[in-house]
Amino acid sequence: MQSRSLQPLDPLTLAPEPRPIEANADTASVESPAMKRPVTALSEAVNEQPKRSPNPFGQKVEALRQTLERHRNEHQLIIVQDFPDPDGLSSAWTYKLIAQQYDIHCEIVYGGTLSHQENIALVKLTNLPAERWTPQTIKSKNLSEYQGLVLVDNQGTTSQLMPFLQGIPTTVVIDHHKQQGNLEAEFADIRPSIRATATILTQYLQAGLLNLDSSVSEHIKCATSLMHGLRSDTNALRQAQEDEFLAAAYLSRFYDAQLLEAILQTNRSKRVMDAIERSLKNRTVQNNFSIAGVGYLRYDNRDAIPQAADFLVTEENVHTAVVYGIVHNEDEEIELVIGSLRTTKLTLDPDEFLKEAFGQDKQGRFFGGGRMMAGGFEIPIGFLGGGNENSDYAKLKWEVFDTQIKQKLLKLINPTHDPIESE
Repeated sequence: MQSRSLQPLDPLTLAPEPRPIEANADTASVESPAMKRPVTALSEAVNEQPKRSPNPFGQKVEALRQTLERHRNEHQLIIVQDFPDPDGLSSAWTYKLIAQQYDIHCEIVYGGTLSHQENIALVKLTNLPAERWTPQTIKSKNLSEYQGLVLVDNQGTTSQLMPFLQGIPTTVVIDHHKQQGNLEAEFADIRPSIRATATILTQYLQAGLLNLDSSVSEHIKCATSLMHGLRSDTNALRQAQEDEFLAAAYLSRFYDAQLLEAILQTNRSKRVMDAIERSLKNRTVQNNFSIAGVGYLRYDNRDAIPQAADFLVTEENVHTAVVYGIVHNEDEEIELVIGSLRTTKLTLDPDEFLKEAFGQDKQGRFFGGGRMMAGGFEIPIGFLGGGNENSDYAKLKWEVFDTQIKQKLLKLINPTHDPIESE
């Protein structure tokens, strides 16, 4: 059954028209000063009423529609962050389906890996068309086939693929994180006030850029993934705002509740449980912050870090948790310090906190950033990377980075704290 798309409401304030005064004795006897105003004065009063302001989102819808129309029959790359989450994956899939209405062929790619069990389940159970690209993969591609880049749920700063794609113009950016720098994009919709990029893409569906059909399997699965994206970025809707609830209400017509339940029921792996155990053992708690280093992790297990942060923030008298570790990518022979922040403190801005804590590289790229209630950071180890076959060296290297990360965090959490000593 073809569903009707919801159009965004645009309230219109109208000045009431003056009603004619009947000429009789009764009304004449109670005539007010306002009634004595000449007709011309009443007309001027009506004209002085505020005019309807243009609908900003309606303008965005039309701008995106025109952008898609200009790029009919093209081939685009949709870039999601290296370790894509349900919000980014579902939003990218939605853009791909919208673009198909304009005969635009899109490929969804990411440079890292899917390691969180729910993300793996999401992709497998819905057949979500996302593909991992490495620098080696890019070398085998004919990049001249692509006429545009589309950044969804990111602004290019969290994708290792971007340096290899600089020859392709950025056509569209849709994101809910704070602006990360000067973006040169033909169309951009960046709204940090929105809790999930899935909300923004759902609004475009409601505006009629794609009419979801409950009889189309792909539409049902995409709606389910969007519902998961909304849920994951709003802490199961507990941190949702009106926009998220309206989007969820719209998606409730199409999503598959049993499919979503199957995605959410995926069990944690042993490696994730081991990381959570290490975070509990190694945590330092100061001023309601819990900080924990979990040592070395394989690249494929990177998502154990945010899951450990999710667990630590539930401890009594803790409002913010930061968990980090050294992640080794054997394929690329690189190592990174990767960390995640989770908070329940409404006055703490993860984006500002992590940017102040870790700063930026020589190119002006911040090592950390975030959104409402969550954030992350990624710091290349560089020259000191590798060489972990020697256990003494590996232990020494971890102690150095563990100490450095703690010092930078504690400098903000407790400025009077003395430099910490490695154990």
